[in-house]
Amino acid sequence: MAEPNGVVVSGGVEGFTQEITAGRHHLVADEPVDVGGSDRGPGPYELLLAALGSCMSMTIALYARRKAIPLRRVVIQLSHSRDYENDCENCMTEDRRLDRVRIRLELSGDFSTEQRAKLVEIAHKCPVHRTLSAGIKIQIEA
Repeated sequence: MAEPNGVVVSGGVEGFTQEITAGRHHLVADEPVDVGGSDRGPGPYELLLAALGSCMSMTIALYARRKAIPLRRVVIQLSHSRDYENDCENCMTEDRRLDRVRIRLELSGDFSTEQRAKLVEIAHKCPVHRTLSAGIKIQIEA
């Protein structure tokens, strides 16, 4: 049973397929066939990008509604990459950011340049973006 606002993930030791329960919702995570998965669902980084993109889109839409900005549609394209060339070089002595998320934001509506700029600014203030940017402390209990 998941804690409030929690998620339960379970899977076997064969392959990578994971069953995810988030409240009343059920999802599947997996890896592509070419890396040993069965491609039954998005991979962990795709789920991370989906969390970030959906949070940004919701935050932008909420702001637009509150400020009566005539926003019609938000489309957010996200991709993740890692700088493998420097992956473990100086790992013990330097704090390096190896992961990169690229975001392409498409906003449709009849709004001003200033309103567009404010919507882009608000995208950076979504809770998931703030959490990822600030860093996360992860505690594992076994």
